[in-house]
Amino acid sequence: MHSKLDRLFTRYPIKSRRALEIMPPIIALFLITMPLWGAYFFPVALSYFIIFFDVYWFYKSVNLVIMSFIAARKIKAAEKTDWIAKAKVLPNFSKVAHLIVIPSYKETYEKIKETLESINDQTFPKKQMYIYLALEEREENVTEKAERLKKDYEKIFGGFYYTLHPDLPNEVKGKSSNQAYAAVDAYKKLVESGKLDINFMTVTSADADVLFDKAFYSYLAYSFLTVPDPLYTFWQSANVTYNNFWQVPSFTRVISFFGSLWRTSVLVQHARLVPNSVYSLSYKLLMDIGNWDVDVIPEDYRVFFKAFFKTKGRVVVEPIFLKTSMDAAQSYSYKRSLLNKYHQERRWSWGVADDATYVKWYLTVKGIPFWRKTMLVMNVIVDHILWPVNWFIITVSANLVALVNPVFTRTNLGYTLPQISAFILTLCLLSILAMIYVDYMLGPKKSVGKHSRLRKILFPLEFLFMPIAGFFLSALPALISHIQLIIGKRLEYKVTEKV
Repeated sequence: MHSKLDRLFTRYPIKSRRALEIMPPIIALFLITMPLWGAYFFPVALSYFIIFFDVYWFYKSVNLVIMSFIAARKIKAAEKTDWIAKAKVLPNFSKVAHLIVIPSYKETYEKIKETLESINDQTFPKKQMYIYLALEEREENVTEKAERLKKDYEKIFGGFYYTLHPDLPNEVKGKSSNQAYAAVDAYKKLVESGKLDINFMTVTSADADVLFDKAFYSYLAYSFLTVPDPLYTFWQSANVTYNNFWQVPSFTRVISFFGSLWRTSVLVQHARLVPNSVYSLSYKLLMDIGNWDVDVIPEDYRVFFKAFFKTKGRVVVEPIFLKTSMDAAQSYSYKRSLLNKYHQERRWSWGVADDATYVKWYLTVKGIPFWRKTMLVMNVIVDHILWPVNWFIITVSANLVALVNPVFTRTNLGYTLPQISAFILTLCLLSILAMIYVDYMLGPKKSVGKHSRLRKILFPLEFLFMPIAGFFLSALPALISHIQLIIGKRLEYKVTEKV
């Protein structure tokens, strides 16, 4: 079976990829438009589907509360643990080296310095940490900024380097190609030179707005030295957008709230834990699989699945129960801040374009445990399909059925459908109170500005904006990404502006 499919993909590489590529967005469009035409052709079946979907959404809400609560409890316990003391007593501790790649394009000196300061505050020995600024050659005055940062920090860490990534043919401009360029340079200077042992190296993909918990790299070293197979391991912490939480527009804050809770909750859901945004992995593993790819935009899921299938499913993801705080999308004006968040969601939702690759690997790579690969790939594809769908089904579909087919509303099911749907969704809204409590458990957020106290008090009222925020800053950008993929127009990478 695998060999037949492999021959098919080899014989028709472009057609087979396009067929797999457009399948998820076509399913999404089918589900989004179904209330419009389904209300005519099968209103009863459609009504039960809407009720089922609302119940599913309620289950997702409760699951988010429970899983994020469990993860938050583990994070609170981990924050009280002396990770450097636990790591220092382990064999080979002195051999462990952390390589930290910080890709940047047009971020200010001050923004990058904040990230470097959070690394400087680590409890892990600085001389066992190696910084790589992955900069873009096309950025104006980039060398001056890099040299200034190098002067500030090169004596603190074991090594401080920077690369200037040129625009190369057959590459997609973005984080993945930039990091790949830096990783190759690091291999030459740190491994081939004999300075470091690649078997004891981790590499972290760290955005230029990241603030690490001070024990992050001590925890990472402890886990590296205690997990069964560190050379086949990724590590993922709870990526939360807390740096500027109270300074962004309310619409952005609502979306960021749910995103932070979701990324926290997956730490205790093994089947759903896939590296996202800021993550670490064995540097040897990265080099063995051929580095980050240079022809993709969202690189986190891509590098994980690449490693997973190349190692025949041997790769695992270990949770780091600490918070890694990042910026929510923001700019220098209210309008630009919202536009910045919109483009960020467009870039993230473009991950649907990689689903074809994951399905191809799923169908053609032999020797991987069936259920594990099925759960991983299926969860990602379902998430991508439902990204633009969720809002339409839970917000407008029940009322659309009544609007499109008023005759159906004379039946008992047709008349009660909007009421049943509204009741189930009201239960979902009640779960938000529990989510706010879990968010409070995760700890304080940076508070800047005279209006911060008032915003905290009024924060629960901002969830009234969910339908608007959910449409313009989640469903719409994802829908446009899906349509763009169907018509074959590739997404141009746009960096999320940092302030």
